Amino acid sequence: MHELVPGATLGGEILINGVDIYRGAIPVTDVRRRIGMVFQKPNPFPAMTVAENVVSGLKLSGMKVTKSERDDLIESCLSKAGLWNEVKNRLGDPGRALSGGQQQRLCIARSLAVSPQVLLMDEPCSALDPTSTRRIEQTISEISESVTIVIVTHNMQQAQRVSDRCAFFLAAENEPGRIIEEGPTKDIFTNPRDSRTEDYVNGRFG
Repeated sequence: MHELVPGATLGGEILINGVDIYRGAIPVTDVRRRIGMVFQKPNPFPAMTVAENVVSGLKLSGMKVTKSERDDLIESCLSKAGLWNEVKNRLGDPGRALSGGQQQRLCIARSLAVSPQVLLMDEPCSALDPTSTRRIEQTISEISESVTIVIVTHNMQQAQRVSDRCAFFLAAENEPGRIIEEGPTKDIFTNPRDSRTEDYVNGRFG
C-alpha cells in the first residue's frame, strides 16, 4: 500500500510461512489475496450493494464463481462476520446504508470472501459504540479458528480480551516504533519482563 508513496522506505522482513513477501517469489496479487485488511474506519464501497461489497474481492483478484457459489459465499461470509441475520433481507441496499458497526462487519465479510490466511485489523473498533465493539470482538473470536488475526489496538482491555499473544510497540522521539516485548497475552499483562511494558500495562504512561 505504501509502494507509491514518495520517499517511503522498508526495513526488515515480513514473512508468511517463512517467505518474505517483499523479496520472495510470491506474486503481489497472491500476497493481497492471502492478507486481508480491515481499517480503523469502515470503508464499504459506496457504489456497491451489501452483496456486491462481499464479493468485490473475487472480481479484483480474477476469481470466477457461479451464481450459486456466489450466493453461498455471500451468506457464508456474512454469517462468519455475524451479520447475515441482520442484512439477509437487505442484500440489495447500498453498503453505506448500514450502521457503523454493521459496515465494519461488512468489511470483515468482504475480506473473508477471498479466504485469506491472515487478516490485519487496524483499530477496528475505535470509531464504534460499546455494543458494536462487543459484536466485532465476538466475530474476531469466532473466525480466529480459521484465519490468523493481527489486531492493532490502544485499548489494553480489548487486547486482553481478544488476543492469544501480544506485542508491545513503543516509539521514541524521532525514532521508529520497536517491539519492546512480545509473548502470551497473560504473561505480558501479569508478568512482563521489561519495565517499560510493566509501566504501560499499569497505566503509568500512555
